[in-house]
Amino acid sequence: SERKMKTDSTSGPLMLSSKIRMVLSLVSAIFLIGLSSSQNLHTQINPKLLLTGDDLKNIPSEQKIIIIDTRSKFKFLMGHIPGAINLSNWEKFTSNKNGVKGVLKDDKAFISDAIGSLGIDINQHIVIYGDPKNPWRTDGRFFWMFERYGFTNVSILDGGLKAWKKIGGTVEKGFQKGKEVKKIMPEKIQLNPEVIADRFMIKNILNDKNYVLIDNRTKEEYEGSTPYGSHRGGHIPNAKHIHWPKFYKKDGTLKSLRDLSNLLENEGIHHDQEIVVYCTGGVRSAMAYFVFRYLGFKARNYDGSWWDWSNDSNLPVEISG
Repeated sequence: SERKMKTDSTSGPLMLSSKIRMVLSLVSAIFLIGLSSSQNLHTQINPKLLLTGDDLKNIPSEQKIIIIDTRSKFKFLMGHIPGAINLSNWEKFTSNKNGVKGVLKDDKAFISDAIGSLGIDINQHIVIYGDPKNPWRTDGRFFWMFERYGFTNVSILDGGLKAWKKIGGTVEKGFQKGKEVKKIMPEKIQLNPEVIADRFMIKNILNDKNYVLIDNRTKEEYEGSTPYGSHRGGHIPNAKHIHWPKFYKKDGTLKSLRDLSNLLENEGIHHDQEIVVYCTGGVRSAMAYFVFRYLGFKARNYDGSWWDWSNDSNLPVEISG
């Protein structure tokens, strides 16, 4: 007589539990990869570049830091960090070359006079803050400008004036106090060639995997829109698109290292690559430049940006969308 096969009452649950274990293992692996990635990013960061309100408050008075408020004159008058200098016009430091706006001046006589008249010494620690809700965020542009001009101790206050108020910092109203003019000899200005890019350099690295070219404009601009009067629409060939606000939270403060790590992982960006960022005139992209500098990357800002690239009909352009 045939013997009936007995069903194993434990086999179903065992199969189910093995599947659960497999899923849990996969989730754990993904979590650990993300964790190790953000931890790796943590070992690379330049913490001195990004200050909290408490960091600023705890800087000893004898260090005599210079605080720069890059917001509008009106907002400065309505309230600013005591002793801050109002520097809102980034275009003052640019020249119009061959019809291209946004190009940073590199004349050392101009730089020494302009910086000295602000009461800034080349060796001082500069702390910059702006309006976290501003769509252009010129604090990034000034951060990059000072690094280009050879300043080696420049920071951004994360969260701006609101972060300062949050920790109980006092606020001044009215015009800024008289500045002591500093005499800076032009030869003391050491322009940093490692933080700037131009069309000639970019043309040479278009297909070089050691570089990552990133377009920080809006998606519409990347795909061909020209809201700021560019000669042509589109983007530089092979450029990745990361709209600069993606690096920041809604309140304008920098995202967590884990979120930034995930963003860079998704874009296939690694620390062994050099970053070149651009926008329309090197202002919005300077905010991305700051992020990459903070994260320990070697980074450059293309100040001529799309105004410059689109102006030369011999240079290639991609249009997508």
